[in-house]
Amino acid sequence: MVFSAMFSPTLNLSISSTTNCCSRRREASRGLNSMRVRARSTEKGESKEKDEDDKSSFNPFGFVTDNASSRSAIQLPQSPAEDGNVGQMIDKIQDKGKEFGSYVKSGKLRWFVRETGSVKSRRGTIVFLHGAPTQSFSYRVVMSQLSDAGFHCFAPDWIGFGFSDKPQPGYGFNYTEKEFHDALDKLLEALKVESPFFLVVQGFLVGSYGLTWALKNSSKISKLAILNTPLTVSSPIPGLFQQLRFPLYGEFQCQNAIIAERFIEAGSPYVLKNEKADVYRLPYLASSGPGFALLEAARKANFKGTFSEIAEGFATNRWDKPVMLAWGLSDKYLPQSIAEEFQKGNPQNIKLKLIEGAGHMPQEDWPEKVVDAFRMFF
Repeated sequence: MVFSAMFSPTLNLSISSTTNCCSRRREASRGLNSMRVRARSTEKGESKEKDEDDKSSFNPFGFVTDNASSRSAIQLPQSPAEDGNVGQMIDKIQDKGKEFGSYVKSGKLRWFVRETGSVKSRRGTIVFLHGAPTQSFSYRVVMSQLSDAGFHCFAPDWIGFGFSDKPQPGYGFNYTEKEFHDALDKLLEALKVESPFFLVVQGFLVGSYGLTWALKNSSKISKLAILNTPLTVSSPIPGLFQQLRFPLYGEFQCQNAIIAERFIEAGSPYVLKNEKADVYRLPYLASSGPGFALLEAARKANFKGTFSEIAEGFATNRWDKPVMLAWGLSDKYLPQSIAEEFQKGNPQNIKLKLIEGAGHMPQEDWPEKVVDAFRMFF
């Protein structure tokens, strides 16, 4: 079931071709019920500011269109038949967002893996792991620039996310932490990634599993870079993951076609350009699979227990490998204090690099600064 199935057959979704944007961030300019987003120029891009001209008007689809990118991309057209339906929308964007990527079979699972550089790259191999509910697409610019600097880079979409397989829960994959770990082990073997390698981790849920995997496989890692990720028991849990755990409401929420772009924008000072939002939206729009995978993973997760395991595992006398925290200061989910608290647990091995202007996903918000930090560290 895709998102549009929840509404009447006359409701159709369309992709706006709006291209009025600055070089880095687009301005969302169309909305429902006279709701507009005004963007003001900043040093890096355009920040979000909502202007509700008519707050008293009732909008039954407000929960769908309350973020900037979807307001200009997913609409209720006056002439639905002329603007196209969901199938036409998917056809227009289905080939987007697969830069540097190919499919890799590992056991019974098929992963979508992005790769830049070559095995002969002189500076070593970096493996990038994304968080929920996004995908490896977020690393595309960082990977491209680091391969130019001499690194060999891999960035898989976790099983259940992006363009990788999304098995139905109970049929070969149950979305537990152990299964994610085991699947990653098999993938690294299939990719012939030699140890030790550099590891980069970002984000919630599967991002956290990337760190717990590192704790269990420290001998395979030479250096670890962490972008904004929950690291201590003080880390807040975003509302999305709490909502997914409610019976029935979680099933409804997980089928929101704009769940990923909405999550990204809520944690960032910037608005996604349409062409980026298309890619993050596509898996959830094309199939019910990624939504139910996210739902299952969120319900199986022990968030606070995992945060505690990470904080304790990387503490002094427990972890002796170099760690760099490249932390977006404008993260709306995880404050700077989380990074500082984590660093205090092992100040000799953990170094903090603050990235001004970046939010929850620094690799998407300001990839050039992330690349500069990685080149110095790796």
